[in-house]
Amino acid sequence: MSRKTMDCRNAPSDTHCTLTISGEEDEVFQAAISHAVSAHGHEDSVELREMIRGMLEDESPAASMGRPMSMQEPQQPSRH
Repeated sequence: MSRKTMDCRNAPSDTHCTLTISGEEDEVFQAAISHAVSAHGHEDSVELREMIRGMLEDESPAASMGRPMSMQEPQQPSRH
């Protein structure tokens, strides 16, 4: 399954939200709905879901080239 992104900067908004969500399609879709409701005050409706589904885009290959860091894998400070 390909990764998808949802970028709030591409949605009509008065708040100029800059959040970008990326991951598997179902994860991004559900997170985007939750964000639209909690952060932007939208009602969870068929129309909202259709709009969000239409805004999902394939993630660019460059965005997914790095290895994701696990939450249990803290970064070590640089010793320069």
